[in-house]
Parts: sequence; structure tokens; C-alpha cells
Amino acid sequence: MTEVANPTKTSEALPVRRNRPAEINVLIGLLVIAIVFEILGWLVQGQSFLANGERLRIMILQVSVVGIIAIGVTQVIITGGIDLSSGSVVGATAMIAMSFAQVSTYPRAVFPGLTDLPVVVPIAIGLGCGLLAGLINGLLIAYTRIPPFIATLGMMVTARGIAKWYTKGQPVSFPTDSYAAIGAGMTPVLIFIAMAILFQLILRYTIYGRHTYAIGSNEQAARVSGINVERHLILVYVIAGVLAGLAGVVLSARGLTAQSGMGVMYELDAIAMAVIGGTSLAGGRGSIVGTTLGMLIFGVIISGFTFLRIDAYYQEMLKGLIIVGAVVLDVYRQRYRGRS
Repeated sequence: MTEVANPTKTSEALPVRRNRPAEINVLIGLLVIAIVFEILGWLVQGQSFLANGERLRIMILQVSVVGIIAIGVTQVIITGGIDLSSGSVVGATAMIAMSFAQVSTYPRAVFPGLTDLPVVVPIAIGLGCGLLAGLINGLLIAYTRIPPFIATLGMMVTARGIAKWYTKGQPVSFPTDSYAAIGAGMTPVLIFIAMAILFQLILRYTIYGRHTYAIGSNEQAARVSGINVERHLILVYVIAGVLAGLAGVVLSARGLTAQSGMGVMYELDAIAMAVIGGTSLAGGRGSIVGTTLGMLIFGVIISGFTFLRIDAYYQEMLKGLIIVGAVVLDVYRQRYRGRS
């Protein structure tokens, strides 16, 4: 007599594979990279890489502005989209916001009758410029159904053109003290931390967050479940635009000047930070915590190369390899989860 296997018993005997959260893997990677640079520091430079507080402070300041952009880019990628315009929006926003933040004692102000304005005015104008750029991106993607790559590529070129046209390529400088305070000291880092905490909580605990993940996981299923996909996509791109505008304000205040070339390649750095942090380019997965860790990995690598006195040209090449490597890592991550 043939014995029939008990399906319940068989399933109980099978081992359960539990995947670690992506953030844990990213954190381990961050620690390994930091330790490698610490060892190389003693071998090559004869000093510690991690024990230098000033070096770490500069590193965090350098990546905090791009980190603000990456918070918005992460949300866009979670929906299954992409945003190539954020770096150019930073440049245009920096120019426009700074022109409304100039002091009256500067004889060549862009708008001589609009100097010494309250700091809320240039901030609001900067955020408004980012909002407008994000709104245009969202409307194009939601209602014309053109790929996000094309829509945001068009905005990238347009915003960069606006930044150059606004003052015919001339820099804008001499802001008020209250505007300069936005970029003073560790204020940019504090702004990044505040935005990161805010949007991590929003993505995890609100309807907005649930809808964002649902659209990225399966847009058609999200529609069937009653989600207004078009309206939500517009909101996501608007938020990304506002954060890019905020980054432009912070960057111009930190440098005490605005130039049309500001923000070049920031969009690719932000995408790399998000993907390194576990955000899937296929959509549906990612977190601000992971992006923050990805930002730190990016910063440690660049700072480590500077510490080892490796030429800046090689650092640019490294950035390209990081971006490609992040995409390759995401592809393998998708395959692994598919087999699991």
C-alpha cells in the first residue's frame, strides 16, 4: 500500500528562508567600506580616516545637499519612475532664489528694487520654482503617458537653460545674513535629517506611503483597488521638485553665491544613493533609511579617495562605476528575490 505524504508535515519540514532587510545589508556594506579606508589610512597615510572629526564633518556636509534631492528621488523610484531633472532644478532654483535674497548695498543686484527682503520670500520662491518643475513633470507623466525618463530629461535640459538665461550666465551673490544662515555650519545636515525623518515616517505610516508602494509594485492593481494613480504620481513628482528646490536654496546659501552650473550630475548621484540604499529601480521597494545609508556610503568612498590623495579625475570615474554597479546590484537583487 502506497503511503500518501502529509502536505502539512512536508511544509513544516521545509526550512523557511528569511531575507534580511535591505537596510541591514547596506549598513554592513557601509561598515566594511569604512574599515577598509581606516586600514588604508594607516598603511598609506600613517593616520586614522575615521578619527578625524573635521574630515567626517566635511564629508557629511558635502553629501547632505544631494541627500535632500535623494529623498525625493527615492519616492519617485519607488513608484517605478525616474527623475533626471533634479540637478538642473537645483541650478535654476539657486539662481532665482538668490536673486531675491540680495542685499541693498550691492550695486549690481538683479532686482535693485527687491533687495533686503525677508528670508521667507527667497525661500518661498525657491520652493515654488521646484514645485512648478515637479508639477510639470507629474502632469506630463500622468496624463500624456510619456516615459518618466523622457519627461524629466526634457525638464533637465529646460531648467539648465533657464539657469543660464536668467542672468546671461553671470553668478548671483551677496545674500542677506538671514539667507546665508540657511547654509551656515551644520544647518544643511540638520535640514537633511529633518526631511529624512519626516518622509520616512510619511512613507511608512500614511496612506500616501501605502499608495506610493502600491503603484510601484503593480500600477494596474493599484488602479483596480481605487487609487487615483494620476493624482498620486503628480503629488510624488511635486514633492521631488520641492525637495530639489530646497536643495537649491541650501546650496546657494552655503556657497554665498549662485551659478548656473550648480547641481550638475546631482541627479545621478541621488539615484545612485537611492539604489545603493536598496531602492529597486523596478519600483515597489525602498526606504529613506536605506537612501541615507547609501548617501553615507557615497560620501565615505569619495572622502576616502580624497584622504588617500587620489586624483579628482579618478574620483569622477569612480562615480560612474558606482552608478553602474548600483544598477547591476539591483538587477541581481531582483533575480535573487525572484528565486526566493
